[in-house]
Parts: sequence; structure tokens; C-alpha cells
Amino acid sequence: MLLQKTEKARLELSPGVRTLSLRERSLLLLADGKPLSALQAMYNGIGAQIVENLMRQGYLTGPADLPVDGAATVTDTASPTRTSSPVPALLRPEPGESLRSLAGARMYLFDTCERLFSRRDPVLAQHFREALRGAKDRTSMLDVGDAMFEEVALAAGAERSASLRERLEQLLPTVSEATYGAFAHTQPALLD
Repeated sequence: MLLQKTEKARLELSPGVRTLSLRERSLLLLADGKPLSALQAMYNGIGAQIVENLMRQGYLTGPADLPVDGAATVTDTASPTRTSSPVPALLRPEPGESLRSLAGARMYLFDTCERLFSRRDPVLAQHFREALRGAKDRTSMLDVGDAMFEEVALAAGAERSASLRERLEQLLPTVSEATYGAFAHTQPALLD
């Protein structure tokens, strides 16, 4: 089965319009002429949910909208039971513990800095780059991230800032109380 882009999808893919996530947009780009099964297999199986959401929102149409000779529809393969309740928005899966790291979080902040500030405000981008290079521990790196997200909130709104902050939190390694609990009541050594 092949899916087709709707006019709504063509508008979404036009320059200057960005209402969908990067994964949703890339799947839309590939939708014409790709088999349904290939699209559903994308992104480690999350493609099925993305295809279903795009069809529900009116970005994609095709034979999957109508059952053909008893064949399963996209919604049948993605979720065995249908309910009348509204379907939540597409959620990114949280990375597993093995993918969480300070290095990954740091790279995410560098990437965010480049994407959001390098063209709009090169001086500010350079400031954040230098601050990130100088941040040698978790706390200082998160301080730079907070400052960057405050600038994002001013330029693009609080919602955009919150989504970037949420993604950063997903990339950070979890810190248990036991890790820092042993050091909670210690004092730094006095240097003579």
C-alpha cells in the first residue's frame, strides 16, 4: 500500500512552516511512493504511530484509510483496540539508561546553540559556545543551558523553551539521592 500526501502536508513542507516534529516532517517527505510497511518500520518501530497520527491529522491519505478485501488498516496494525477517546499527541520515547550521559547532554546544548543562535545572533552563539566549553561539571553545564533556554523563551516563546528543556532532562543521566546523599553534610576542606 502506498500513502499520498494531502494539500495540508504540502503546506507543512513548504518553506517557513514548521508545526510538526522533525521525525513527522521527514516521514512526510518520504511518504509518496514508499510502501506503508517501510514507513511504519522507521525510527525503530515508532513509524507506525507517526503514520497513524499523520493520517488522523489529515496529512496523509491512501488505501490504508479504507479496508481493502479485509486487509488491516494502519490503525489496526498500530493499535489493536480503538477507543472513542482522543488520542494523545506523539510522544518521544525516553532514551534508555545506556543512552543518557553528560557528554550527550552537552552535545545537545551545543547543537541547540548552533541551530537557534548562530545565524540570528552570532555574538550570543559564540558566548554560549565558550560558556559550554568552560563548563566542566554538571552544575555549570546546566547553568549555561538555563541561560540558553531563557534566551529561547524570549525569542521563540516559553513553550519552545520548555520542550527543549524537557529533551535535555531526558538526555541527562539520572542522579540518585544515594549518589549525593553521602556528601550532603560534608564541608569543603580549608586550604592554607
